Amino acid sequence: MKARFLGTAELTDAPDVAVVVDVMRAYTVAAWAFARGAERIVLAESLEDALDLKARHPAWVALKDGPPAPGFDLVNSPALLRSADLDGRTVVQKTTAGTVGAFAVKDASLVLCAGFVVAEATARILSERASGSVTFVVTGEDGRAEEDRACAEYIAARAGGAGTDAAEFLRRAGASRAAAELTQGVRRGSSPEDVALCLELDRFPFAMVAAVEDSLMVLRRCAVP
Repeated sequence: MKARFLGTAELTDAPDVAVVVDVMRAYTVAAWAFARGAERIVLAESLEDALDLKARHPAWVALKDGPPAPGFDLVNSPALLRSADLDGRTVVQKTTAGTVGAFAVKDASLVLCAGFVVAEATARILSERASGSVTFVVTGEDGRAEEDRACAEYIAARAGGAGTDAAEFLRRAGASRAAAELTQGVRRGSSPEDVALCLELDRFPFAMVAAVEDSLMVLRRCAVP
């Protein structure tokens, strides 16, 4: 498997296989949503789209980055989400970087969305399904987010069969700008506990696959044998 690591803005063509990485916090939150019972996650391209989906489907649960806002039920924080009852629900998610990265590669034949919490499951899917080139989309900070790059490199190494020690990759992520901002409370709609939750390696045994369904970009959990 040949891996390349690009920021969202650097994508010039539709890759065959893409892994969209947002550790802090979009795809950690998505994994927690599935763990709390969500049936599917509909990714929204804009806040307006998210609100429109919520208006048309009042039973759906909408979440976004930043502080609580009218029309949205939850914020993009794993700590604030982990007690939510989402059993059988559809979640609408709009974030600053993670959802944008998924839309940028929506035409790929396989789109996986990942963070450290689903790293091993994601790597196993790649090992089974990706024999050629894999594009890792580093979504944060215009492709420079250290936590996303570290996670992407770790998943790539695991998918390649390397017996990789995660410690250094987790250290890099924990020393990132995003981790510091979350710890210091700079980012609204977050909890200081978010960092630890985002760095829980392989917390969940499933991967997350995104695909277009009836004109919607839908994220679903994917069981890994």
